[in-house]
Amino acid sequence: MSDKLATQIEKIVRKAAGIEHGPVVLHEPFFNGNERQYVTDCIDTNWVSTVGKYVNLFEQLLSRVTGVKHCIATVNGTAALHICMILAGVQRDDEVLTQALTFVAAPNAISYCGAIPHFVDISPVSLGVCPDRLREYLQRIGEIREDSLFNRQTGRRIRSLLIMHTFGHPSHLDELKQICDEYKLILVEDAAEAIGSEYGRKHVGQHGLLSTLSFNGNKILTTGGGGAILTNDDEIARQARHLTTTGKVTHQWEYYHDCVAYNYRMPNLNAALGCAQLEKLSEVLTKKRLLASRYNSEFSKVDEITFFTEMPGVKSNYWLNAIILKKVSREQRNSLLDKLNDGGIMVRPAWNLSNTLPMYKSCPSDDLSVSLGIEESLINVPSSPSF
Repeated sequence: MSDKLATQIEKIVRKAAGIEHGPVVLHEPFFNGNERQYVTDCIDTNWVSTVGKYVNLFEQLLSRVTGVKHCIATVNGTAALHICMILAGVQRDDEVLTQALTFVAAPNAISYCGAIPHFVDISPVSLGVCPDRLREYLQRIGEIREDSLFNRQTGRRIRSLLIMHTFGHPSHLDELKQICDEYKLILVEDAAEAIGSEYGRKHVGQHGLLSTLSFNGNKILTTGGGGAILTNDDEIARQARHLTTTGKVTHQWEYYHDCVAYNYRMPNLNAALGCAQLEKLSEVLTKKRLLASRYNSEFSKVDEITFFTEMPGVKSNYWLNAIILKKVSREQRNSLLDKLNDGGIMVRPAWNLSNTLPMYKSCPSDDLSVSLGIEESLINVPSSPSF
């Protein structure tokens, strides 16, 4: 079955990408605007580090695109998540609820604070935290006292819920925000993969106190490496900017730092690239959705595959298109991955579940049956905006 299915998938990918021969990469940058001009301007003016006009402009453009009041550009998305955990009040020995089907940066950012990731299951229609399963789980293990949520089983405070908009698909934000309000949790959105995605005609990243973006080289919009913290809270934004700039107090010439902080600000060179990328964002998002539509049309003809589509009421950026294999074992999936990659079709599985990684095996966890099923059956197919 895997040989026949691999041939079908390769034909669909090559047709959708418009590449008859040669490798079809998973997701490469799309440079067709002012990228070279803006980066060259940085070099010509010698403003290449964390101060410069492009950093400020990039943050302003991000605010305009997302509709979020404050955007603080960072060196990468992981750094942005770390600061968000700090500003959400996460402390040593707290627990933070998050999904196990996620990139390792999420549990790592929790761990940087000395806190413990607490894994919950996902929804099969969003690939984000399932609100129904979360509510049922908190009713079983949670206890509200001292105006905080505590885990009855461990005795630890549960401080925050860190959700993810997986592959650009928005999570069930209204329901999750309501649960957070009821259970005294700070909601943080990991929107690393979701620039341009909308929930109810509103850009994701505005239900939580804080949210993050990533601009790695494989994202829809890249700065080479970079991230951002988003918030509508003035004081939180001030603290985020301060903590990412080594805690330096603004002064014309004095180097005075008033707290232990981090060197997490985005350099001007990276921001220059990002400014040019933002100018083309609307075009890229259109290309991404057209590609997803072509994939959906073709994969719907293959009985063994379901193409993953956005749920009602949201608009996904379809960062990485995903197919779900029906009634296929992990071994068969792995064989399929080998055959496709050997044939030049660069596909990948989802991440290994975080609770299976050696440093997180002992962390608390709900039943993760949906997450496991998705991890074993999902394949990301080539999704470059240049297709």
